[in-house]
Amino acid sequence: MANVRDLKKDINYVLGDIIEAVYIWELTNPDKENKKAEALIDEAITTFDELITKVNQKDVENKKKHFKTVNVELEERGRKLIDKINAL
Repeated sequence: MANVRDLKKDINYVLGDIIEAVYIWELTNPDKENKKAEALIDEAITTFDELITKVNQKDVENKKKHFKTVNVELEERGRKLIDKINAL
């Protein structure tokens, strides 16, 4: 992990790409119900907010370990969201 700025960019890019994938799915499937897709967008936004809050925590003893944990959580939650997109 190079620095906090890179971690924030990674969070932004990953979740932004997931939201973009949901929008693309909505455009390519106009005849299908969009409530599940909208719920995925809301979940991605909530995930973004939670991860950024964790990155901005100031009362962390071991910052390197904390940021590594946030990065792992980003990967796990991102994969879950991608799996949900694929299941639409």
